[in-house]
Amino acid sequence: MSGASRGALAAAIAAREAEILGKPQRIAPLPLDEVSAEAWDALNAFRGLMGLGPATDLPGFSRTLLKHPEIFKRRLELGATFFGGTLPARERELAILRIGWLTRAPFEWGEHVDIARRCGVGGEEIERVIVGSVADGWSAHEAAILSAVEEMLANQTVSDETWAVLAQSWSEQQLIEFPMLVGHYIGAAIMQNVLRIRLEDGNTGLARR
Repeated sequence: MSGASRGALAAAIAAREAEILGKPQRIAPLPLDEVSAEAWDALNAFRGLMGLGPATDLPGFSRTLLKHPEIFKRRLELGATFFGGTLPARERELAILRIGWLTRAPFEWGEHVDIARRCGVGGEEIERVIVGSVADGWSAHEAAILSAVEEMLANQTVSDETWAVLAQSWSEQQLIEFPMLVGHYIGAAIMQNVLRIRLEDGNTGLARR
């Protein structure tokens, strides 16, 4: 990427983060001392699926969702289904990163850069996710994953050409799971943007690499 391109990208990131994070969060998180034992247990079960230890604090995002306990619970259940699902973790995270970038979601992108790295996605690949399916270096299957995300966001479906590539490697179960995964994380990104969810410590938003 040229110096001019990097400058333009930095300016675009700054403008987007000013829009999302430059104003107060729209719904304040639930106070920590009002979090139930059931909520702690649900969160820690989900963290275990990601290879993380028990939480010593509850993130502001989770405490915001706890103002709607049923959505908090169901979202964790669906997230656990995807994290323990049939799609390879690395491929799942490539898709989620592309969603986070295309929805310009500072929280989702920043959080999933770290998760993707734990799942084997390298720094150079994270840079390539920003360019998308047309970037050099992807396998045909990886490019199809990113292309499918791009097509679902642009046209709410997947082309026959992209589907055919995915179907060469994925089972029918995986092909069903994939659009559900994409829809879930598009919804999460939009919700985070609308509520102006604050970034957690270590999450530098759209600048995260």
